[in-house]
Amino acid sequence: MNENFKYEIIKKLVDTDGNKKNAALKLGCTVRNVNRLINLYKTLGKEGFIHGNRGRKPAHTIPSNIKQTILDLYRNKYYDANFEHFCELLSRFENITISPSTVRSVLMQEFILSPKANRATKKKIKKLLSQQKKKSSSKKEIAKISDAILSIDDAHPRRPRCAFFGEMIQMDASVHNWFGNNKTQLHIAVDDSTGCIVGAYFDHQETLNGYYHVFHQILTNYGIPYMFFTDRRTVFEYKKKNTPSVDKDTFTQFSYACNQLGVEIKTSSVPQAKGRVERIFQTLQSRLHLELRLAGITTNEQANIFLNSYIKEYNAKFALPIDNIKSVFEKQPDTEKINLILSVIEERKVDNGHCIRFNNKYFKLIDCKGHPVYYHKVIRAFDKSLYACVNERVYALEEVPKHEYTSRNFVFNEPIKKTKKKYIPPMNHPWRKSTFLKFVNKQSHRHVEIV
Repeated sequence: MNENFKYEIIKKLVDTDGNKKNAALKLGCTVRNVNRLINLYKTLGKEGFIHGNRGRKPAHTIPSNIKQTILDLYRNKYYDANFEHFCELLSRFENITISPSTVRSVLMQEFILSPKANRATKKKIKKLLSQQKKKSSSKKEIAKISDAILSIDDAHPRRPRCAFFGEMIQMDASVHNWFGNNKTQLHIAVDDSTGCIVGAYFDHQETLNGYYHVFHQILTNYGIPYMFFTDRRTVFEYKKKNTPSVDKDTFTQFSYACNQLGVEIKTSSVPQAKGRVERIFQTLQSRLHLELRLAGITTNEQANIFLNSYIKEYNAKFALPIDNIKSVFEKQPDTEKINLILSVIEERKVDNGHCIRFNNKYFKLIDCKGHPVYYHKVIRAFDKSLYACVNERVYALEEVPKHEYTSRNFVFNEPIKKTKKKYIPPMNHPWRKSTFLKFVNKQSHRHVEIV
């Protein structure tokens, strides 16, 4: 309309030989510009008033086929990714380099919201929904916009980070459809100072086994932390019913392992108190399950192997640099000590056959010289090897087979299998102490030297 208005004014000015100053006032320009328009009219006529970019697309315009490809990929392959993660996947797998803002504009035109959309974006979609209703749009279009309006999550209160790396490790587990059709539990440990994931493990349930594997990764890769901050579960803390005195509290298997290493345990029943690990679970639930699906992960074993590489990528992208923060991790224990500390201790009775039954199998006690012992505590180490503690002495357990492997009466020319001598802990090992069976509350605190 502006171009046609200019044309009518200049045409009337030329035909009637009118006043150029009045024409300039009507067009909002100078007399010099009016003379330029007059020359343009005399040379090209009405076509001279058409803008030169009319019908031309800008140089930075995304081709329509690329737009359609982006829409198809998001709807069919990456449908549950947030927009920033979607851009990373497009660059990594589809060789399409595009900014998150451009992806957002392309998908918003089709009323596709990011799973991490904020409050303002949802209000905008609600406004569009009301406009569509006024225009009497189809029920399918209204339903499509309604599905895009997601629930608004409550924010966690802000708390300052700890000063040093390893000062506080937050641990928790999250049940989610991480892969496949069944829900699984992801156990993670996060350093509060850097936001670095220092351990992660998949298991069918939130169990001691999952947290032991996370603890094993921390001890192996970093060392002994100062404190764990967890939720108030019986894995970490147990109190007998109808016992008002805190002195009657007992050690759990996990807290007993922490006590041997001097690691403090702090618990809370409020999820917002450990907001660091809760917030990381939001990020992982938005990203990790899609990465697992693209990698074809279907079992816990495959997922735990995949975590080894994925956690490194996650820490490189989201965690603070560890080099700039002092570490208070103590030196890593040796492998044998870690194996013995992360153990499960259970009581058993010796039967009439001088054996102990454990996991539906019978075991006989063997001392350090390999001699059988005929005289109740069963200890399963982290590597699943079995020991027994009787009268403050530790013995190895040897399974009693249903049939003899070799005969005493018949000898055949078969290669002799060499058996490795079983390791038995020394006299000063904590298993020999009776502290595990007593009700205690205070755990020993250790002085940490800042490295």
